[in-house]
Amino acid sequence: MDNLLRNHTLARAISDASWSELRRMVEYKAGWYGRTMIAVDRFSLSSKTCSSCGVVVAELPLKIREWACVCGAVHGRDVNAAKNVLAAGLAVAARGEGVGPPRC
Repeated sequence: MDNLLRNHTLARAISDASWSELRRMVEYKAGWYGRTMIAVDRFSLSSKTCSSCGVVVAELPLKIREWACVCGAVHGRDVNAAKNVLAAGLAVAARGEGVGPPRC
């Protein structure tokens, strides 16, 4: 959140927005369209986990945008994280288990 507030163009709008309100609206819209929203733990290692083999990289600074796993897969940081978040959400949908914090 702090990094987002450094953007002088958007800082006020982001400060005024409530993340819980955004989540509430996404949940409402998901229900409206017959979808299910599944929250994944924000502290999951989605960027550092290989979406191909599951190996977790020990260190992955934010300046590293692409990395290669020991299995030979080359990952873009954001695409890899998106694949892992999708897999976690699908696992929850299939098993009915929670991978994130409960809604307050």
